[in-house]
Amino acid sequence: MFPFELLNSEASAANLLEQVRWRDGLYCPRCRSESVIKHGSYREYQRYLCKDCDRTFNPKTGTIFAHAKIGLDKLLFAFYTLLRFNTSIRQLDAELDVSYRSLRRRVEQFARTLDAPAIDLVGPVEIDEVYVTAGLKGRERDQESRSRGLSKRGRGSYAEDKPPVFTLVDRGSDQRYVIPAKSADESTVRLLLGDREEESLTVYTDGFRAYDPLEDDENFQREAVIHGNGEYVDGDAHVNTCESHASLARRWLSPHRGVSKDKLTAYLRAFQLRRRILRKPGQEALKEVVRTVLWLTNNVLPMSEKRSCEADCW
Repeated sequence: MFPFELLNSEASAANLLEQVRWRDGLYCPRCRSESVIKHGSYREYQRYLCKDCDRTFNPKTGTIFAHAKIGLDKLLFAFYTLLRFNTSIRQLDAELDVSYRSLRRRVEQFARTLDAPAIDLVGPVEIDEVYVTAGLKGRERDQESRSRGLSKRGRGSYAEDKPPVFTLVDRGSDQRYVIPAKSADESTVRLLLGDREEESLTVYTDGFRAYDPLEDDENFQREAVIHGNGEYVDGDAHVNTCESHASLARRWLSPHRGVSKDKLTAYLRAFQLRRRILRKPGQEALKEVVRTVLWLTNNVLPMSEKRSCEADCW
C-alpha cells in the first residue's frame, strides 16, 4: 500500500528521515561525536549543535537531500514511485509540478549513489547475457540523430552502443546480480565468476562460445544447454531463471525510451534495489530506500579506494 501518511507533507518526511537516520542514537555527521544538543530549527527540521566541533547540523546534512530545491516529501515520492512503479522522470515532473532539470539531477544522483552489488558466489550458478540498446542519449552530438539505427538484432558491444548485461543467479544463496559489461568475452566471464566460496564452482550456461573455456578449467564444472539444438533444460542444467530476470531488467529500462550507456550502470543498480523492496509493504519499502541512501552516505569511500566487479567489467 502506498505510504501516503509518510509523504503527505515535508514535516512528515522530515520526521521519517530523522527516525531512520538516528535510529541507533544521535551523533554529529561531521565528527561522529555524540555530544550534541538541540539548537533551534531549520524550516521543518530540528537543528542540532555539536559541542565538540561547534557546528550545527540537521537530518539532511551530508546526504543527497541536502541543499535540494525540491521538498523532501517530493523527493522521497519520486524515489519511491521510480522504484516501485518504474515511473519515468518526465511523468514524475508532471505529477509533482517541479523543475524537470532539478528533478532529473536528483534522481540521477540518487541512482549513482546506490552501491555496486558485492558478488560472493556459493553455487551452483547460472550465467547468461542479454544485449540492451544504450547509446548517446542526453549527449551533445556533432552529427544528426541516428533515428532507429540501434535497432539491429543480435549481439553487440559497448562501442557499438549495444553493451552486454550479464545476469548471474546463485542458486545456493538465492541472490541475483545484473552486471553491465563492455564486452562479452572470456575475461569478463572469469571476472564475474571469480568471487566464490567453493574452489570448484558448478556453472550452468547456454552454448555461447565465451563460456567454452570453462570446460577445460578445473576451477569450474560447466554444464551447458545448447539452444541451437533445441535444448533448454537438461536435469538441473538450464538458464531459465537468468532469462526471466533479464526480461524484467529489459522491462525496467523500456519506459525510459532509451538509456545513455554512461548511465546504464546507475539504472541497473536502481533495478537491483527495486527487487529488494518488491515484496515489502509500502512503509517498510520506503524506509528501506531511505536506509539504503543513508547507509551509503555514511560508508562512502574515496573513488581511488572503490573497487567492484561491476567497475572492472565496465
